[in-house]
Amino acid sequence: MDFTGGSGGAGDLRQIEESKPLLGEMSATEGSKMGAARCRRPLLHCNGMRYKLLQEGDIQVCVIRHPRTFLSKILSSKFLRRWEPHHLTLADNSLVSATPTGYMENSISYSAIEDVQLLSWENAPKYCLQLTIPGGTVLLQAANSYLRDQWFHSLQWKKKIYKYKKVLSNPSRWEVVLKEIRTLVDMALTSPLQDDSIHQAPLEIVSKLLSENTNLTTQDHESIIVAIAPLLENNHPPPDLCEFFCKHCRERPRSMVVIEVFTPVVQRILKHNMDFGKCPRLRLFTQEYILALNELNAGMEVVKKFIHSMHGPTGQCPHPRVLPNLVAVCLAAIYSCYEEFINSRDNSPSLKEIRNGCQQQCDRKPNLPLRLLHTSPDLVSQEASMTESRLKSVIVTSNEIHVEVERNNTANQKMTANVGNDSEPNLIDCLMVSPTCSTMSIELSTQADRILGCYVEILKMLSDYDDWRPALASLLQPIPFPKEALAHEKFTKELKYVIQRFAEDPRQEVSLFFQLSRVIIKGIVHSCLLSVRAGKDGWFQLYSPGGVACDDDGELFASMVRVCNNVHILMGSCYKTKKFLLSLAENKLGPCMLLALRGNQTMVEILCLMLEYNIIDNNDTQLQIISTLESTDVGKRMYEQLCDRQRELKELQRKGGPTRLTLPSKSTDADLARLLSSGSFGNLENLSLAFTNVTSACAEHLIKLPSLKQLNLWSTQFGDAGLRLLSEHLTMLQVLNLCETPVTDAGLLALSSMKSLCSLNMNSTKLSADTYEDLKAKLPNLKEVDVRYTEAW
Repeated sequence: MDFTGGSGGAGDLRQIEESKPLLGEMSATEGSKMGAARCRRPLLHCNGMRYKLLQEGDIQVCVIRHPRTFLSKILSSKFLRRWEPHHLTLADNSLVSATPTGYMENSISYSAIEDVQLLSWENAPKYCLQLTIPGGTVLLQAANSYLRDQWFHSLQWKKKIYKYKKVLSNPSRWEVVLKEIRTLVDMALTSPLQDDSIHQAPLEIVSKLLSENTNLTTQDHESIIVAIAPLLENNHPPPDLCEFFCKHCRERPRSMVVIEVFTPVVQRILKHNMDFGKCPRLRLFTQEYILALNELNAGMEVVKKFIHSMHGPTGQCPHPRVLPNLVAVCLAAIYSCYEEFINSRDNSPSLKEIRNGCQQQCDRKPNLPLRLLHTSPDLVSQEASMTESRLKSVIVTSNEIHVEVERNNTANQKMTANVGNDSEPNLIDCLMVSPTCSTMSIELSTQADRILGCYVEILKMLSDYDDWRPALASLLQPIPFPKEALAHEKFTKELKYVIQRFAEDPRQEVSLFFQLSRVIIKGIVHSCLLSVRAGKDGWFQLYSPGGVACDDDGELFASMVRVCNNVHILMGSCYKTKKFLLSLAENKLGPCMLLALRGNQTMVEILCLMLEYNIIDNNDTQLQIISTLESTDVGKRMYEQLCDRQRELKELQRKGGPTRLTLPSKSTDADLARLLSSGSFGNLENLSLAFTNVTSACAEHLIKLPSLKQLNLWSTQFGDAGLRLLSEHLTMLQVLNLCETPVTDAGLLALSSMKSLCSLNMNSTKLSADTYEDLKAKLPNLKEVDVRYTEAW
């Protein structure tokens, strides 16, 4: 019986089947067959039939051995033919039955299959396939014509892919290899099978080929990339191929392949990728592609055009995955710039650990109290009734960054107390940078600096799109950058543009970006903000005066506060506005007063609202706010308008001013002079200038405070000249803190005239042993002295 004859539809399908050679010389006959196949290939597309690649299925099997004798011909006739049902699996290298008995006792290797045909002659079994194997024929009978054609195309595909895998695993000549790769790609593109693996299988074969042959020339690289380009239009490259593409981007960033071939691939990745965590090499390839664009002559202009092409010409980007994927690439690239510093940390604590009191084991000074040495109970009796815990300062070294952290031991306790209570409000920022060391000493390599500049610029571009800005704000909260980046002056200065764009956006979704900061809403969080992880630093924290990223006088911080406050007012919710103001009073009252003192209208409005809503209950703090408002024309005008509505504020001020006053960090001599000249401070007994920028020049204003008993000058630039002036006029001063000031023996000797001194802190000054002994002899009331880290210690 002849199984090779036939005509009609079988002949057409036979010619449609790919029959190109695999790594070998083609004969003229083979060439003509290949040409015929190409001519008929459009018929396949016109037919429109598409099939899913079969991996397994049920089918009837019959095996016919080639007859050699008259008896065997009789036994193999169609009347005596026997069919067996089998569940066949199309494995990677063979056709296997789930029940290996009968005809399918042994699997049939694809290499043993010489040909695959459809049986279509007259009186042939219905819906049959013929597999030609050495010594016989295997017949497969399906249930219908569609299933038969599906088995036919699936077997053809498995057979061809198996041969390509085998032949390309041991290439000899690369010009022939390139021809075979093109043939493989052509076969995948014209196959009637519709399945992800149809395009992925050739890519994986090429990927393995490239990983095993690393000595290819640049020309070979580009030829292979161009050959497989059609498959990449609708498929992500596999991991090994991503590595190959990354290498090409690094070594040949100006190659036309980057623009012509990689651009549509990266565009598809950004539009359709759902999780870079599952395929990190796709992210790395996208990262290297963008860096290659930046290497072109136009540089960032080319990158900008690419970002615009991803967004689209309309006001709304139609692809929701583009922005998250771009941000993920930017964050990973920026992180890589600081990886060397991150890996070299010697167990330095995180900002969260710092805030929780964790200290690094290193050579540094022990903790010192923020305020003066504990005063004698009989000297200041009201100190005994204080209910709030004293603030502590922790100096932590992370590489070369020194961060001063002010932490209240009762963080959940309300800052304000009842009227008349003398408890001291927390007016110092939660996170302050020492004036002597405001940024981490980081020197990036040339390559890392180039990467950082490129991807920070991309973040700026993203923030310029109105539709992307709210989503970008949510993606950057909590702060996703490493603390080394936040302490790097160049990075925070460049990123300031993005934060400024958020601050200028009046929409509520963007204002929530700032409020999501746990530092500013510690303990009092709006219900929509509860999803934020506790202990994370926020943008309010970083860009407020005294924050690690603040390089201005607080204009950006004021903008952030303004947009949040405006949204609450527009929402018409007194409850939400009051909570927002209360969060500012608990954590950022110092920066607010400092900016109001310098005439910032937003902060003047905020302070007036705090008074109007009775946010501050402590008398001294209220009086300090009133003095701050009256120090500027705009503040004075708004405060007078407020007093017309609330006359009790005017009555409060007439009582002689506050007894306690804490100047915000980064305040200057001019700020202090403006504040003290704005109102009455005849009752002021306790003044803290710790961590400010005041110098000896402020002494001429301090000597005008007749009731002053306690003065804190810790970590200021107050020197000998100012100390001599104080000793001549403030003879009633009882407590003085000169810790970490530049005073020397010349100024300290003048303190011998201040006979009322009971507590004196000279820690970390240039005090000599002789001067210390002289002071002890001339100050009979001195009970508490701190001379650690001096010559007298």
